[in-house]
Amino acid sequence: MKRNCLLIFLLLMFTAGANAQEILPGADQTGKYVDYLQHKNVAMVINQTSVIGKRHVSSLDSLLKLGVHIAKIFGPEHGFRGTASNGAIVNDTVDPETGIPAISLYGKHYKPSNDDLRGIDIVVFDIQDVGTRFYTYLSTLHYVMEACAENHVELMILDRPNPNGFYVDGPVLDTAYRSFVGLDPIPIVHGLTFAEYAQMANGEGWLKGHIKCRLKIIKIANYRHSLPYTLPINPSPNLNMQQSVLLYPSLCLFEGTVISMGRGTMYPFQVLGHPLLKDKYNFSFTPVSIPGMSEDPPQKDKVCYGIDLRDYDAGQLRSSKKLNILWLIKLYNAFPDKQHFFNSYFTKLAGNEQLRKQIEEGKSEAEIRKSWEPALAGYMQMRKKYLLYP
Repeated sequence: MKRNCLLIFLLLMFTAGANAQEILPGADQTGKYVDYLQHKNVAMVINQTSVIGKRHVSSLDSLLKLGVHIAKIFGPEHGFRGTASNGAIVNDTVDPETGIPAISLYGKHYKPSNDDLRGIDIVVFDIQDVGTRFYTYLSTLHYVMEACAENHVELMILDRPNPNGFYVDGPVLDTAYRSFVGLDPIPIVHGLTFAEYAQMANGEGWLKGHIKCRLKIIKIANYRHSLPYTLPINPSPNLNMQQSVLLYPSLCLFEGTVISMGRGTMYPFQVLGHPLLKDKYNFSFTPVSIPGMSEDPPQKDKVCYGIDLRDYDAGQLRSSKKLNILWLIKLYNAFPDKQHFFNSYFTKLAGNEQLRKQIEEGKSEAEIRKSWEPALAGYMQMRKKYLLYP
């Protein structure tokens, strides 16, 4: 009996020690990939989140100092320095700090062209995700994979933790509604890292013509999907706090409505409101133009009344492992001009026509969730094949 207790104690101590180990993104583990990149013409898909170590030195600068030849930079939405507002077109440029050509993948085209990849031996993808289908860096990865496959260029992914990787939820995309905010048949909260998604896109034949991209993955050390992870760098201008990152999967659907979700304030994706809700709510805020965050936010310069989620316990999302669609149902029911509540963007974000109709018809949360099956359960089963982390 004493021996069994001792074994259990040692096992618990070992587990606690393992969980206490520092999570190391792929980029931080330079010893695993720098030699592989030497003597190659390298292109990097990066932004302001592409950093190495606790001093947050950019992976671009770090690799240059380590003697890696970086021939080209590709930047996603918001640009590779992360300073462009949401939805703003980003033009090709030359990085003034390094003199390296910087090609925008959120300007004239989303996908690197054959000319863009001419002479490139390997592309390094190092960007922080937030774990939702409609966060456009996921679509950027899809198109980069496709371009690399078509041009026989290897893709190295320096994997990073998913701060919303502890759950999977939402309707699976109906591919009849594919767009840059949803390309592949995955749910709103997909529960994958970028490397896991890349394996899935290859394995399920989602790239154009069912081609496959040659991948080299540098895994995250000491990571499991259940672990909390606070982002060290803001992934985009309007996800400027951990609270915004955790609420984003539930609140981004409001982009497809007339409701302001706080763009034009210093707490975007933490508040919800509209001028016409004055008689329903006491809490108010006023969106304004903020350069580099939201130049022309919804309901600009108007007092909006609604819901304050700045002190909402985001741990409820972790415990329930569910999107909160009750906020959407609640504000639709409270809004006096229901005919103009939704806009055409909502269908792209939801990935189907059904969700809008269900809310308009007064369906309950349980009825809406039931309609996500069996596709959601099927996705969760398929996902198991591609997981790199417990």
